[in-house]
Amino acid sequence: MPKVSIVVPAFNAARTLPGTLASLLGQSYTDLEVIVVDDGSEDGTAAQVRALSDPRLRLLVQENRGLSGARNSGIRAARGAYIGFCDADDLWRADKLAAHVRHLDETPAIGLSYSGSALIDAAGRPLGLSQRPRLGAVRPDHVFLRNPVGNGSAAVIRRATLAAIAWRPASEPARDWYFDETFRQSEDIECWLRIALTTDWQIAGIPGALTLYRIHQGGLSAAADRQLAGWERMVAKLTPLAPDFFARHTPAARAYQLRYLARRAVSAGDGRMALRLALRGIAASPHPLWAEPAKSASTLAAACALRLFGAAALGRLGAA
Repeated sequence: MPKVSIVVPAFNAARTLPGTLASLLGQSYTDLEVIVVDDGSEDGTAAQVRALSDPRLRLLVQENRGLSGARNSGIRAARGAYIGFCDADDLWRADKLAAHVRHLDETPAIGLSYSGSALIDAAGRPLGLSQRPRLGAVRPDHVFLRNPVGNGSAAVIRRATLAAIAWRPASEPARDWYFDETFRQSEDIECWLRIALTTDWQIAGIPGALTLYRIHQGGLSAAADRQLAGWERMVAKLTPLAPDFFARHTPAARAYQLRYLARRAVSAGDGRMALRLALRGIAASPHPLWAEPAKSASTLAAACALRLFGAAALGRLGAA
C-alpha cells in the first residue's frame, strides 16, 4: 500500500495534465500513487493517462460531478494514509511531498498540512507573485478570514482527518462526501472550515512556495459575482455549526473576500468591477484596513487608477 495518494481531478485537461503528472510522478518522495479522476472529459484527458506506463498511476472515469465530486471519488479510491490534492493544471515542486510527509510524521496532531504557492500564467510562466500564508498557530478565524491553505493544490491531509468530516447525503447511496458536491465555488474553504470548526485536528503550513498555482486571466472579473455568491452560501451553510463564531467574524471575512476579488478584477483589467468590490469591502468591515493597511491601500489605489486611467496607469500589484 502506498503511504500517500495524490488525487488529481481532471475535466478537459488534456493540454495541462501531462505536465501536472510529470511533476507528481517526479516527486523525490516515491511511496505514492496518483489517482486521476476524469470527470466527464471530452478532450482525450483519459488517453493522456493511459499513454503513461508508471505503475503508480491510476485512472478513474466518471460522469461529470464537478471538482468536489471528482475529489470525493478520488478519496474513496485512495489507499494512502495521507491524501494530497493537485488540480490538473497546477504543478508540485519536486520536494513538496517529502516535506509534507515529514511534517505529518513528526507532528501527529496536525491533520492538514499545506504550503505556499508561486503563481504561474496559463502558459506556465512565472508571474513573479506568490501566496505566502501564515504557517503556525492557525485558528478557525485565520482559516475564515485569510484561508492560509490558499488553494486546492496546496494541501496534504491525513485520511483520519477526512474521515472525521465525512457524511453521506440521503441522495447518495454508495459513497461518502468530504467536499460538498453542491458547491461549485468556495468548496475548498468550506472543507477547511469544517475541519477547523468540528474536529480537534490542527491545521499548519510548511515553508516554501511548493505549489505552482496556475492563474487563468480570462473571465476573472465575470466570475466575481458567482464567487461571492458561493462564499455567502458557504457562510450560510456553516453558520449553524458555530453561530457565535460566524456572528463575530463574518463582517471581517467578507471584507477580505471582497478585497481578494477586487485584486482578481484588477488582474483581469476590469476597473469598474475592481473599484466596486474594493469599496464594498471597505464598507463591510475596516478590519483589513488596519490589519493590512499597505495591501488594502494598494488594492484601492490600483482599482481607482484602472477605473480612471486604464491599464497603462497601473504598476504591478504585490502578492495575490
